[in-house]
Amino acid sequence: MGFIKEIRKDLRSIMERDPAASSAMEVLLTYSGIHAVIVHRLSHSLYLHGHKLTARIISQIMRGLTGIEIHPGAKIGKGLLIDHGSGVVIGETAEIGDYCLLYQGCTLGGTGKDHGKRHPTLGNNVMVGAGAKILGPFKVGDNAKIAANAVVLKEVPPNSTAVGVPARIVRQNGKRTLDLDQVHIPDPVAQELALERKRLARLEKRIAQLEALQQQNNKEEK
Repeated sequence: MGFIKEIRKDLRSIMERDPAASSAMEVLLTYSGIHAVIVHRLSHSLYLHGHKLTARIISQIMRGLTGIEIHPGAKIGKGLLIDHGSGVVIGETAEIGDYCLLYQGCTLGGTGKDHGKRHPTLGNNVMVGAGAKILGPFKVGDNAKIAANAVVLKEVPPNSTAVGVPARIVRQNGKRTLDLDQVHIPDPVAQELALERKRLARLEKRIAQLEALQQQNNKEEK
């Protein structure tokens, strides 16, 4: 009975927050996010009762069907909305509070450096934008917003907005904390390309030097 109540809360949450949802039946039949959450609640129960292999198999089957990977060990509160969903990854020790919103491509993952608790904890009413990565065993406070494609590596206070790579707090409690210069924000891809161009230039210069040396040796041999 508790399981059914949880599903009803999940459905109600989607109906209230997704303007594209025209009916509960449509959501139940066509939304991959609700499918992933329903099956996770089943696999999580199996996981807690020691049936870890069975739970893992079920979660991997659902990953193949929905593109959403939720480890059965993850703890998920009521009313989670996974919008679109494809590419979402939620790690084993991740914890998600009530009425959170996750968009496609986001990751609640680890850094590979921690043991035990390795994944983030989201408070209530947290929004995680498309492509955002939250990595590590820290807390994202209630009502926080993580911008699309942000990479969060440390704690985010409640009622705040985190933006960028690595993420910075740009708003907290309704007040701007950092002037965001959209023109001069460092672009990690552009920076990496610039480094590659420098490496290529050094290699081309070295090749030219070796070719010149080879030509000189050939002349001396003649």
